[in-house]
Amino acid sequence: MADPATYRPAPGEIPTSPGVYRFRDEHGRVIYVGKAKNLRARLSSYFQDVANLHHRTQTMVTTAASVEWTVVGTEVEALALEYSWIKEFDPRFNVKYRDDKSYPYLAVTMGEEVPRAQVMRGAKRPGTRYFGPYGHAWAIRETLDLLLRVFPVRTCSAGVFKRAHQTGRPCLLGYIDKCSAPCVGRITREDHRALAEDFCDFMAGDTQRFVRRLERKMNEAAGAMEYEAAARLRDDITALQRATEKNAVVLGDGTDADVFALAGDELEAAVQVFHVRGGRIRGQRGWIVEKVEDVTDAELVEHLLQQVYGAAEEAAAVDARTGAGARGGARDVVPREVLVPTLPTDLDQVATWLTGLRGAKVDVRVPQRGDKKELAATVRANAEHALALHRTRRAGDLTTRSQALREIQEALDLDTAPLRIECYDVSHNQGTFQVASMVVLEDGLARKSEYRHFTVRGPDGEGARDDTAAMYEVISRRFSRYLADRSRSGEPEVDAGPVPAPRSGEVPPDAPVERAGRFAYPPNLVVVDGGPPQVAAAAQALADLGIDDVALCGLAKRLEEVWVPGEDYPVILQRASQGLYLLQRVRDEAHRFAITFHRKKRSKGMTASALDGVPGLGPARQAALLKHFGSVKRLRAASTDEIAAVPGMGARTAATVVAALGGDAPSGADTPHDPGSAVTTGPAGMLEP
Repeated sequence: MADPATYRPAPGEIPTSPGVYRFRDEHGRVIYVGKAKNLRARLSSYFQDVANLHHRTQTMVTTAASVEWTVVGTEVEALALEYSWIKEFDPRFNVKYRDDKSYPYLAVTMGEEVPRAQVMRGAKRPGTRYFGPYGHAWAIRETLDLLLRVFPVRTCSAGVFKRAHQTGRPCLLGYIDKCSAPCVGRITREDHRALAEDFCDFMAGDTQRFVRRLERKMNEAAGAMEYEAAARLRDDITALQRATEKNAVVLGDGTDADVFALAGDELEAAVQVFHVRGGRIRGQRGWIVEKVEDVTDAELVEHLLQQVYGAAEEAAAVDARTGAGARGGARDVVPREVLVPTLPTDLDQVATWLTGLRGAKVDVRVPQRGDKKELAATVRANAEHALALHRTRRAGDLTTRSQALREIQEALDLDTAPLRIECYDVSHNQGTFQVASMVVLEDGLARKSEYRHFTVRGPDGEGARDDTAAMYEVISRRFSRYLADRSRSGEPEVDAGPVPAPRSGEVPPDAPVERAGRFAYPPNLVVVDGGPPQVAAAAQALADLGIDDVALCGLAKRLEEVWVPGEDYPVILQRASQGLYLLQRVRDEAHRFAITFHRKKRSKGMTASALDGVPGLGPARQAALLKHFGSVKRLRAASTDEIAAVPGMGARTAATVVAALGGDAPSGADTPHDPGSAVTTGPAGMLEP
């Protein structure tokens, strides 16, 4: 733990202007980002007597090793830059709003030449308009099926669209009039885009315009005694009304608003939002928040609005650059009213920022009376229910994670709790297709973006002789990369004396972002799947690299014993121990990750052929050669003239085939199907997930 006084900047160095600041740890990783109206006043509050700080703030300032700040012109700019830095660096001490599930959206890809309506989850994509979120994907498909009668937009994948365009025949939806079939030219691409824009307008709440238009056409058809056409239009109107009725009317004045509610305690909180468009609930969404920093409800609301609407700002900027923006996209995301349980700390700046995103005035307020207050109470009831459900599912999770890390620290006699744990496992099939995995836990939670795969090479490129040699190679490669990344970042080598503390100070707004290497951060604890042999191999790899500040242990499967280097007897943790459970969980995750990659690599290798690497020999020529000769073994024995006689082959290609197959089989080759066929696994190397 660092003393904040060691990196405290002189008070005169810190400006009194508004700006954004970030704390870094000893490895240069950003651990906290904040903004301030007055940087000097805000930063000085962190460097008071540590005993007077909140315990979460104490942990942050003692983990940090430097602080940087950037001066901006206005508080609105500070709000935007704070969001950008939080998204860029993912600081561990900032509040993170995690979705309590992956909500599906109805998305229309207006950025494509031929827009497509589909169900989408995950991150928002520029040029795509989203409607929802919905509670279930089937609800989207049911709504979409109704609307395709009136708005027959494309819903097929890129592969289906391309195949229909090549064959000149539409898919089934085209034949039953639920797709306008732009793939075969039944409608021009310009007309199809206009149809997709009408579909988006209807989903955005402009429903009566289309109902009135269909009613007018129906009356005209009935007046002209075209009763079949009038009946079809009547059914279309019914479909639109049924799709509209699926959303309950909650605000009779046609209000566009997002209604937020918050329920929680000192450790965590649940947030719910109802998206109301045209007075109807168009979607509902929820988040679970772990309060890793000392924040009030007003600050939570401000962070929430940043993260909910910040993505809209980025998407709008990309759309503006690429010209892929859809009509009304920003107004779909940011409504006229944002109803919150508590006003954010910087209300004027937040309202100004949201107004800039929408392009029209946005009112941020707390509902005081009437239907909006009743709806806010309903949203709060949903938040309370979500929090109760979360506590039921993860009872004591924060406490048990802390207890588990503390038990591991005590069992292994570590100076501090192992906040970053890396676990390694090796997987192979009787020595073939050797791979290894690295999984990462930070603060007891999986950090999947840090997971890595390794292909085990061995000294001669054919794999390691056994599991211990494979473990030695993997640990050596991982920590060699760590030393290389640390060297590139300007830190001294291991034997170059003590590491100087990072400097605190101002950074300009246009300063390039310092990106650490993939392996720049060392773990507090390395766990290997295995007993004394694997632990000894990993310890030898660390010792050969001169690394002595990383703890190491192994977890043997048979009796779940914890082995440490140089000890004759294992460390025994109680079966009901949270520390043992955490080690088992990370070991099982490493095993799962390794065997998944091994199966993928093995499947790919079993279907590879010795002909794959021959220049000028594509799939069609390979098939022709194998059909003519029957096997690679007979092909090897064939002459250049015999190969050239195969339809589609020429003398030059035949000579290339003879030269490629004339030598010995490549090293590491396997022959699962034919004695003469060689299966190659490609160049060995580290692969990323």
